[in-house]
Parts: sequence; C-alpha cells; structure tokens
Amino acid sequence: MSESLIIQHKETPVAGKRDATLEFRRMMKWIIIIAVVMVAAALTFEASQGPLYVHMVVATILGVFFSMVLGCGLFALAFFSDKSGHDDVVRDTTERPKDPPEPS
Repeated sequence: MSESLIIQHKETPVAGKRDATLEFRRMMKWIIIIAVVMVAAALTFEASQGPLYVHMVVATILGVFFSMVLGCGLFALAFFSDKSGHDDVVRDTTERPKDPPEPS
C-alpha cells in the first residue's frame, strides 16, 4: 500500500472509519434483501417440482438465507477491514527487516 494512503488514514481515522461503517451497513442491507429474494426463488423452484413439506421449507429458508448472508457478509467484512484502515497496520510477513549499517 502506498505511503500516502497510510498517512491519509492516520490523519482522518474517525471520518474514514465512519464512512466505512456506513458503507458496510448499506452493503449488508442489500445482501439481506438479495438473500430474501434468493429464498423466494428457491421456494418457487421447489414448489414447481412437487409438494412442499414443512421441513423442506424450513431447511430451504435457513440454508439459502444463511449461506447467502455468511458468504457475502464475509466478503463485505473484508472490504470494511480494508476501507476502515484496519489493514494498514498489518505488515507483510515475507518482508525482511533491513539490516542495521555496520559500524565503520
């Protein structure tokens, strides 16, 4: 990450974190809306294939909804972590520290 981006996060940590939090909440609202639509689509498909049973409906609702929210929510958390500045303090583990200069 470039030095200017790190400095930008350090100068305005509250504003950057607030914006990232608002964007994360907006993304989660859309994810939940899409998950509900996917549940409705899955139930519609199952209804077209035959009769619906209570256990099948409950399993479909829980499985589809939580799979969508978990999968998309983890991606949203990755974006939130980057945009809020939490990733700025992480160092590359493969980076070797510079050797101190030898005394002359």
